[in-house]
Amino acid sequence: MSTPRPSGGRDPRGMRVIVTGASGTFGRAIGTRLTGLGAHVVGLDVEPRPDDPFDVLACDITDDDAVPAAVAAAVERLGGLDLLVNNAGIGGPAPAELPPGEEVRRQLDINLLGAWRTTAACVDALVESRGRVVMLSSRMAVMQLPLAAAYGASKRALVAYADALRMEIGTHVGVTCVYPSAVRSPIHDSTAAAGLSLEGMSRYEPLDGVVDAVLFAALSRRPRRDVTTTRRGAVEFFLARHLPALTDRIVARTFGARLRSGAFAGAELAAGAVRRHAGRG
Repeated sequence: MSTPRPSGGRDPRGMRVIVTGASGTFGRAIGTRLTGLGAHVVGLDVEPRPDDPFDVLACDITDDDAVPAAVAAAVERLGGLDLLVNNAGIGGPAPAELPPGEEVRRQLDINLLGAWRTTAACVDALVESRGRVVMLSSRMAVMQLPLAAAYGASKRALVAYADALRMEIGTHVGVTCVYPSAVRSPIHDSTAAAGLSLEGMSRYEPLDGVVDAVLFAALSRRPRRDVTTTRRGAVEFFLARHLPALTDRIVARTFGARLRSGAFAGAELAAGAVRRHAGRG
């Protein structure tokens, strides 16, 4: 599916782009679409794939030393930098009532600090080109779901980081957050394996819509602060921002119904929630 440029938007031809998490579901689709529109893309990924359709450099974005070196190599290959897409991210089970462990630290390190490290390494090149940063946040940055506290916290913190970045370099670099909802991808595998699948809590959306939103954020003439990916997502974003008590009640009611249906029976990490909801009508 091809995406026309926004009316009066920037021309992607020749645009110099870095995409993190470039060998994963989102990053591969974003880089492929941009390449098809004439942009020059270099990806960063902890495990590049032999069949990546554009150039991808190996980089662990949790490594303080590796990130500046990989970014420098990418910028050298590109001859500069016009756009950074901070896409790399992971999910996983992390109930808020339990102490934070390695899973929580890993999500925060990749989803928040990884984007921070990469952006910091790109700032000089982006300021020079008056470029743009697009952060792949999540609907969970504004509407938290249960049993996934680390992911929601990391994505809400990513938005706070984007806000601070905009205040500091926004005179020269556009900073946009994009808010996908749930898309079927391997990011949900570890949560499902722990018996904490939130099937029924979210409505899945197509990957193409996420890519469209990223391109809109990247190519619109005027940098947008926040971009949602679907009409439903726009409504959820509005309600979560302006009527948070209402969205809390909707999520809590849905979660309670899932618990009472036995959806989390046998899931050790959900044992507390199952026990508290036992016998409630």
